[in-house]
Amino acid sequence: MIYTITLNPAIDLVIVTKKMQPNVVNRTENFELQPNGKGVNVSFILKKLGVNNIATGIGGGFTLDYVTAGLKDKGIDTEFFKVKEPTRVNVFTRVLDTNVEYKEVNPGPEIDQATQEKFLDYLKKNLKNHDTVAISGSFSKGIKADILVEIAKIAQNKGTHLVIDCSYPAVLDTLQYHPFLLKPNDSELASFFDFHGEISEEAIVKLAKKLVNTGCQNVLVSLGANGAALINEEHVYFANAPKIKVLNSAGAGDTMLGTFIASLEKGKSMKEALKFAVAAGSDTASRKWLTDFKLENLLKQISVKERVN
Repeated sequence: MIYTITLNPAIDLVIVTKKMQPNVVNRTENFELQPNGKGVNVSFILKKLGVNNIATGIGGGFTLDYVTAGLKDKGIDTEFFKVKEPTRVNVFTRVLDTNVEYKEVNPGPEIDQATQEKFLDYLKKNLKNHDTVAISGSFSKGIKADILVEIAKIAQNKGTHLVIDCSYPAVLDTLQYHPFLLKPNDSELASFFDFHGEISEEAIVKLAKKLVNTGCQNVLVSLGANGAALINEEHVYFANAPKIKVLNSAGAGDTMLGTFIASLEKGKSMKEALKFAVAAGSDTASRKWLTDFKLENLLKQISVKERVN
């Protein structure tokens, strides 16, 4: 079984408008409410690709009910631990006349220690050998970053593949437990090592190899408009991104990760999984929400090149 973990779920309000002017009423073209949070998005993508999974995590209030209802509506099992304070609502506004996107991301509710312990106990009781657990995104208030280390310990003890898509420095403390996959973007990868130089292909390989040499099995680096890279002990792959018109970048990285995990689950090679994941992530960025996986035209634009170690 695959478990996705979201410790700061959200409802995303996505707005499309022709203009955005101060001190006046701005009439929008349309809007959508979307159940969100990075792990939640991974669950949606897995399910779209026919891979069953369980969405778990911590949230609160009536807004968490909206998120879990959206997951259940797509046939995804959920096990979220709830506090009273509502889960956050984020706002993403795309202004068509200027082709500019505004992102307003709110903090999550305060999470008490008892609720966190209940969540960790759930993982201890339910994770099994050869399961995959993927934790993504930021954490709500009250959840310390070192919960990543606790989850990594549990995953190692259970023989579970651990996937991490978080930007906290505590990610480095999980390397001793040999996570299966880390998915930083290029800026996050640089920040792990306090690197301030040019983020070239050479720098990406060098920094990712540090993660591999310290215990990570695979590193999937999202490079935005430049595509993505996959680095492990044996291979270094770079995939270019297809040309798209970006409409809403929220969820593109989650789509890439979910598609990559699902592709491996279905027996695709790392190289094949990377290409498919880049296409899917790019398609999500061109939409108001997640890809429909009609990717033929995008796949034709993508090539995966292997660099010599």
